[in-house]
Amino acid sequence: MPVVSPDLESRISAEAIATQRLGTRDYDQALAIQRKIHLDVTKELARNTLLIVEHPSVYTAGRRTLDSEKPTDGTPVIDVDRGGKITWHGIGQLVGYPIVKLANPRELVGFVREIEAALIEVCNHFGIESKRIVGRSGVWVEDSRGARKIAAVGIRVASGVSMHGFAINVNPDLAAFTKIVPCGINDADVTSMAKELGRAITINEVQPVVEEILCQHLAKVSA
Repeated sequence: MPVVSPDLESRISAEAIATQRLGTRDYDQALAIQRKIHLDVTKELARNTLLIVEHPSVYTAGRRTLDSEKPTDGTPVIDVDRGGKITWHGIGQLVGYPIVKLANPRELVGFVREIEAALIEVCNHFGIESKRIVGRSGVWVEDSRGARKIAAVGIRVASGVSMHGFAINVNPDLAAFTKIVPCGINDADVTSMAKELGRAITINEVQPVVEEILCQHLAKVSA
């Protein structure tokens, strides 16, 4: 009987996760697509799916967001049912929504850590050294200039199937983060791949790498 290597098994499993590129979509439109696919995956009418999208500028607030962390200038904020606090989405930021049936739906922390591990691998691929920071979700760059968040993660699991997801800053206008306390963290900065590399980098460069690496990691935790 032939033996399949762990790497090949991972690639084979990853192929079972469908990837849908939504292009640029308003947040509400993408959320409606998420909910439809989530229902279908729950009913076993659709495959586990990773949605990839860019959003026009929008602030979204998770369940733990305090009013003091929201914009004070009347900027609209969409309240959502994911974990975490307030964040911003916009052009130049790559957003991914993994809608997968989890092998262990009670192990939400482990699922979040797997997504973080994938995003760290993406950063490493482009020559950016990144890490987790204990007590803080997401992916960080940390050196003599301090800690800077390069990717955020906010997940919800319902009926054993995940939704919402992650956002990695490729080349967005980071000024949008100055209106909020991003992810409830007021003692650290937000950064981007372009800023860390000191050069231009595009969504088109990063997107296929994100898709490949995320699907491999999601295959490890999906049923």
